[in-house]
Amino acid sequence: MFETCLPFLVSVISVYCSSEDASGFFVSLLFGLGPLLGGFILVVFALAFHLQHALLMGAASGIAFVLTAWRPLQLLVSSKMGFFPLISLLALGAAFVHVSSSSILKIAGRKKASVNNLPTVTGFPVSVHTLQSFLSCGAVAFHALAEGLALGVAAPEAYGLGRHMVLPVSLHGLPRGAAVASCIFGATDSWHSALAAATLIGFVGPISAIGAILARIDYSGLDHVMVFACGGLLPSFGSIIRRGVRLDTRRGGFGLAVGVGFASLCLMCTKLVCLHTPYCNSAPEAVR
Repeated sequence: MFETCLPFLVSVISVYCSSEDASGFFVSLLFGLGPLLGGFILVVFALAFHLQHALLMGAASGIAFVLTAWRPLQLLVSSKMGFFPLISLLALGAAFVHVSSSSILKIAGRKKASVNNLPTVTGFPVSVHTLQSFLSCGAVAFHALAEGLALGVAAPEAYGLGRHMVLPVSLHGLPRGAAVASCIFGATDSWHSALAAATLIGFVGPISAIGAILARIDYSGLDHVMVFACGGLLPSFGSIIRRGVRLDTRRGGFGLAVGVGFASLCLMCTKLVCLHTPYCNSAPEAVR
């Protein structure tokens, strides 16, 4: 059925959009596969090996710290951005997210029904730590939004409706989905919530990319937005790793190492795919 529907969908899009835009839309949709797969992999491993909360929080933080450093280091090594502007943008992003998160936690704290529980509109209590985990996922969503804008600029150049981009784009998105799923699973002990969070994060990139395509923006200034978003991950997941270490120092530290290794492996494999295959030739900015 999918095989019969896809040509029809392509023809409908082609009526209202150029072939470049149609290709960009499909590549943008592919960008959501990675986070979903990353969340699924994390949940499977967490359930199979009965991973503890401290280890999950450490893993989420390790992934986030690699995501924080990856693009800024690329810009620094390639001399596309100076050291002091880069550090300034990271600091501004960290300050923005820290102030925003602190304000939300203070507002919620004023309404708390007890020391640890926050009343919600549904009547179900949410712990302060759980709310903090959701705010950290918001920082990941901001990071995905920034990358989605870059994808939206590059994706219309992808040939073959983006089918050649499936592998590098999925590899690139795996760490983000795993970070969100690990963070939520560690806070709520619910694999349903973890998968739902990874799925929602998977939608952010495509929506942002499609918006960039429709708005016809160019790539100028997007690296600055990306670095700003990277800075926002630091305070959010700094608090997550501190809580994980307080729960269990050994497991929290081990989870941090696992997260760093997993994210580095995924991003390096993406880079290798782009260097040694033609998959990224048409849209290199999408998976850097």
